[in-house]
Amino acid sequence: MAENFKVTPWEVKGKVDYDQLVKQFGTRHLTPQLLERLEKHSGKLHFMLRRKIFFSHRDLDWLLDRYEKGEKFVLYTGRGPSGDTHMGHLLPWVLTKWLQDKFDAELYFQLTDDEKFLNSGKLGMEDTHRLSYENALDVIAMGFDPKKTFIFSNQDYGKTMYNLALKTAKLTTFSTAKAVFGFDNSTNIGMVFFPAVQAAPCFLPTELKGKNTPVLIPAAIDQDPYWRITRDAAARLGYYKPAAIHTRFLPGLQGPDAKMSSSVPDSAIFTTDTPEAARKKIMKSFSGGAATLAEHKKHGGNPDTDTSCQYLYQMFEEDDGKVKEIFEQYRSGALGSGEVKNMLADKVVAFLVEHQRKREQARKNLDKFMLKD
Repeated sequence: MAENFKVTPWEVKGKVDYDQLVKQFGTRHLTPQLLERLEKHSGKLHFMLRRKIFFSHRDLDWLLDRYEKGEKFVLYTGRGPSGDTHMGHLLPWVLTKWLQDKFDAELYFQLTDDEKFLNSGKLGMEDTHRLSYENALDVIAMGFDPKKTFIFSNQDYGKTMYNLALKTAKLTTFSTAKAVFGFDNSTNIGMVFFPAVQAAPCFLPTELKGKNTPVLIPAAIDQDPYWRITRDAAARLGYYKPAAIHTRFLPGLQGPDAKMSSSVPDSAIFTTDTPEAARKKIMKSFSGGAATLAEHKKHGGNPDTDTSCQYLYQMFEEDDGKVKEIFEQYRSGALGSGEVKNMLADKVVAFLVEHQRKREQARKNLDKFMLKD
């Protein structure tokens, strides 16, 4: 089957075939057996796991083996600060917070302001550095434990990270990086080196603790190429290979084939949007319903392509029974697109009001979370 989509750490285009992506990237689907093991230790599976929003992994079985033998793991994820944080960025953080709570895990959160400077034609170093600290407010507002959460800007923690990056860089040829990331002769050398920088936090807990420490990375599937480089180097350096658990993409507001993008304001709901602006965006978002209300009532709509239905399913409605009822009524035509949009808008507005309150409070607590050299 010809691929009609593209997924890289910097670009996602087309309708993503996640089964094809698992084969292409060489990851593995989350199995019922793995989910049962997570449920045994957590008491109840998070709805994002039950619904396979998180669908793929690398070595999660190995990580749970270590955990069951008494080895605690740490979490590592991050954000590339190219603009304000949107709901698509928050999606993996929701499960990361759950994992921290259920497994009493530390979190190392990397803000890649260096990479965004290197890969942007518009943003200067000062811009990406400033955005790092703005994005950090959103991380803190999610409720992560300040005693177990360590956030760092690469620009401010470079001295500590540099030696770890060097170790990975020395073992990674340009041929490998080119094959994994598609680098060519026009790629600046900073970007060629950057995969080693993103590998460094996988080894940081081991260095800080003085013993080999398992690491689990919850992230969107487009970031997986970085862990291929990292995992190749890890064993040769004497570190554990990092494990990973991958999420699907939250669709853009324009429809199922579009990913949210910081550079396309109308594609996304940002944490800095006013409640009024967010509601307006939702009411204008892509609908899976029929062209007219009469046709929708007669033929029904498709919740699998409707943006509001998918946002409820992937992020904003935890009750499985409620989701099933919404989808069934939407398919039958008993529930209209406008009604579903209003359902979602009410939930998003309530979330934004509370998140923005916590975000402002976080300004006072930044120093409790930030690592610096």
